[in-house]
Amino acid sequence: MRVLPLYVVMGGWLSMPALAADAEAWMGRLASAEQNQSYTGTFVYERNGSFSSHSVWQQVDGDQVRERLLQLDGEPAEVVLRDGQVQCASDDLAAQVREGQAWTGQRLDPKALSEWYEFRKLGDSRVAGRTSVALAVVPRDQHRYGFELHLDRDTALPLKSLMLNEKGQLLERFQFTQFAAGPVSAEQLAPSQACKPVTIEKRTASATSKWRTDWLPPGFKLLDAHERPSPASSETVSWLSYGDGLAKFSVFLEPLRGALVEDARSQMGPTVAVSKRISTADGDVMVTVVGEVPLGTAERVALSMRADAEQTQK
Repeated sequence: MRVLPLYVVMGGWLSMPALAADAEAWMGRLASAEQNQSYTGTFVYERNGSFSSHSVWQQVDGDQVRERLLQLDGEPAEVVLRDGQVQCASDDLAAQVREGQAWTGQRLDPKALSEWYEFRKLGDSRVAGRTSVALAVVPRDQHRYGFELHLDRDTALPLKSLMLNEKGQLLERFQFTQFAAGPVSAEQLAPSQACKPVTIEKRTASATSKWRTDWLPPGFKLLDAHERPSPASSETVSWLSYGDGLAKFSVFLEPLRGALVEDARSQMGPTVAVSKRISTADGDVMVTVVGEVPLGTAERVALSMRADAEQTQK
């Protein structure tokens, strides 16, 4: 299960004793637990003031991981995955799933992350009737968000996760209300008739692109890059994905060909979207940065994008 970013009161973290060694050990347990634990559960998800509830099943059998996620309120929504690849999804999710597969997964590496985040053990807690350990993941700069994680003492899986911005405001919450470790039956993993098969073209991740950036937040690196048709025009859109091992954002670049498009910025929960017009030797391009980073960071990345030819001339 991928850790969902969510947080609590950042000011409280700063007053806690820094039990860094123990906290890093728990982060190490979390990194290995994600792909080695079978479980069932029900969790609530809060974002931008709205709530939803979900059931989840995960079965680990050797090297194979099978998952099923079902939304319990609002419009029915279901996704089934095998080894991280979507097998089927509800009709309203199928298009989103295809786009989502473009993201390159990041394996949790506590040692590498410790350069950009500080780990602190906050103490014991209790979530979904189970004892857990509360950890703070505190960013070392203003270019990423922090987390408060409550890890199950038996499995080291996150039972609760909170994400806060630099002002201590809650951006996102993920919390189990029921959790049980152990094998999952084939019936529980079986998709319903509403879960339609999703075919996704397999593609090898590329670390090269005709676009570069003059600036990135420390610790972020290019994970993947490719080009695809624009859904709104006949132009080809360049797409790049960056990550620091925990946070990620995407950059989309589309030629404007004289189109009048204004700059824009928005935020929904932890996800920001910033669009900026930049000038290149081949004409104006609209750069859009989307991801879970602060607005100021996204704007700086957008304005720093350059074509290879322009960099060569510098």
